Amino acid sequence: MKTLEEQMSFYAAYHQDARNKATHFVGVPVIILSLLIPLAWLRIPAGPIELTAAMLFGGAVVAYYFVLDVPLASAMLVVTGALVWAGDLIARQGSATGLAWFGVLFVGGWALQLWGHVYEGRKPALADNLFQIFVAPIFLAAEVFFALGYKPRLRDAVEQRARALRTAAVHAVERAAS
Repeated sequence: MKTLEEQMSFYAAYHQDARNKATHFVGVPVIILSLLIPLAWLRIPAGPIELTAAMLFGGAVVAYYFVLDVPLASAMLVVTGALVWAGDLIARQGSATGLAWFGVLFVGGWALQLWGHVYEGRKPALADNLFQIFVAPIFLAAEVFFALGYKPRLRDAVEQRARALRTAAVHAVERAAS
């Protein structure tokens, strides 16, 4: 398994433009929320409580984040919990309402992110590595931590590695074009 620094560096190489990052701060949570709506319809009785596929999925992703970094995972636990809760509220409104919200949030979230990549001038990271879809949320949490002055060594390492990856990609395109 790749380290947090490796995962984030790959993602960061595709996300250098501040406008692109801003679209992702909205688009990523919106897409996650959209996916949690239909997952909340899948309910599993577990004794006195009822679990949903959204809870299980969110728990699995957060567990992966805890393997990568405990402080960032703790922040993601709060965010993911709020999104699972919101998705459940929407799912309980019925299938027609839930499907409408799903469609608007899913399409809107992706449109917003793709718009951000127009500013970036580079395709999304998940076009080269689909697993990056799971890195996006923790990357955004780390960006907040970095802005607050936390984890400066990780920030510096990610930025340095991302620059190297971006430079290598530019050189590869130039070699392919010649």
